[in-house]
This record gives sequence, structure tokens and C-alpha cells, in this order.
Amino acid sequence: MDKKDFLVRGMTADGFVKITAVQSTQLVERARQIHKTLPLATAALGRTLTAASMMGNELKYDKGSVTLQLRGDGPLGAITTVSDSNGNVRGYLQNPAAVLPLRADGHLNVGAGVGRDGLLTVIKDIGEREPFTGRIELQSGEIAEDVAAYYVLSEQIPTVCALGVLVDRDQSVKCAGGYLLQLLPGAPAGLVDLLEYRVQDVGSVTANLEKGLDMRQVVEELLYGMGLQLMEEHPVSYECKCSRSKVESALISLGREELQRLIDEEESTDVTCQFCDVVYHFDRKDLEELKKAQKK
Repeated sequence: MDKKDFLVRGMTADGFVKITAVQSTQLVERARQIHKTLPLATAALGRTLTAASMMGNELKYDKGSVTLQLRGDGPLGAITTVSDSNGNVRGYLQNPAAVLPLRADGHLNVGAGVGRDGLLTVIKDIGEREPFTGRIELQSGEIAEDVAAYYVLSEQIPTVCALGVLVDRDQSVKCAGGYLLQLLPGAPAGLVDLLEYRVQDVGSVTANLEKGLDMRQVVEELLYGMGLQLMEEHPVSYECKCSRSKVESALISLGREELQRLIDEEESTDVTCQFCDVVYHFDRKDLEELKKAQKK
């Protein structure tokens, strides 16, 4: 699929329903290539990246970020994703080569891969001294249900979250996307039933993407006849924020004794970014310079 990734945000005319959706095929494929994930990990990491993108876009602070982490007892291990306020994301997971049998319906068993015994943690950095942290117990490990539960339990916002990643036969990402459908204060009770019917009628994210629709069209189908007003649309991507200067700062923060140990015991030191697998190389001369920069 050659359609560019994008995020779209809108609201119904009555102000009772807001929706955010993201088409994330290319950014999930980029994550797969970087981390060399097998299909189960591709689906789990892709869903989490997609959710984080939408959550990050909710921030009012331009330099803010949202970290979404799932730490369950399944073989995939912890999944960590970070989004900026535009919805650009990066992420990684502990075990990219984890494998499980398919579910009875033929789908990847993401819930078992993540595990149900564990926590979902959301950290929102909005420029305050201390970031906001919300944490709930995992509901299913399927990620979408867990994200929806987070909004209900931690932020008291009735939410439907749908996430989908379809892995092709060659293990590449065929399509990926998701949406957050949320009720705002004052919404009439009957609206819940209507939205639940729409969600069922429209079908899964990947089924719609696979037949050629994009996430904007999915949003329009979900809220058809409700005066949908699109307020924002822009491209999103897999975007790592690492740099050599940031790695240098991290090494300096180790302290003079640890830097001296590296100088004495190692010919050189390589630091690999967890998010993009870029390797930063430091020889002894580099480490000596960093030690000089360390405050006494």
C-alpha cells in the first residue's frame, strides 16, 4: 500500500463525540525493519505505536511527549513507545522474535504474546516539573481494549479504541491503523448504543484498509450523518530523536569513575539506540574528552 501515513482528528456537530484516527502502515513497517520483528511482535509493536501516536496528538504542549508502555507476562516482554505532540512515534519491545501458535480464528495471538498479568503505563510530559503518570492493570493484552480501559479508569472518558496491523505473507506490513472514539461530557445515553452499532457495522480497521479505504474514510463511515467536522490532518512517521550529542550527555552523566573504568578497560565503547538501532562509537580519545567535560 503506497498511501502515506497520516493522522486525522474530528468532532461531531453537537460536540458530544470526538475521534482521532491514524493510518500507520509505513511507520509500522519501518519499525519492523529496524527491529527485525517476526509477525507477532510486528502486530503488537505496531498496535502500540498506533495508539501512542493518537495519544501524543492529544497534548496541548508542543514539546510534550506521551510514553505508552505495556509490561505483561507474555513472551513478547515489555513494549515501550513514545509519541511527540504531532503523533510521530518511536518504540521497541524486548523480544522481537517471539512466536506463538495462531488463535483458533487464524489471527495472531497478540493477547497471549503480551500477557494479561501486568500493567499498562501512560506517562505524559507536558512541560511541568513532574510528568503525569497513569497506570492500570492489563485487561486482555490485546492492546486496544487495554487503551480503552485506561481512558475509562484513569481519565474517566468513555472510549472505543480500535487498532489493527495486517502482516503480509512475506512478513512485511500490508496495512495498519487505528482510531480512538470518545464521548464528551453531556452526551445522551442513547449515543453509546448508536456508536456501538456503528463500530460493529463498519468492521475492523484492517478489513477496511485492505479493501482500499483510508482512515479518513473509516472515520466518515463511523460518524456518518452526525455532522462530522474534521479539525486537523497531517502526516505522521516513525521518528527517532536520538543524536550523538544526547548519547554524549548520557555518558557524561555516568560520572567520572565510570568513564575512567571504560577508558581503562575498553578499547572503545558502542552505544546502540533502543529505538532505531543506530550505533554510536566512542574510542578512548572520545571518552577522555567526555571525562574532561564532566563537572568535578
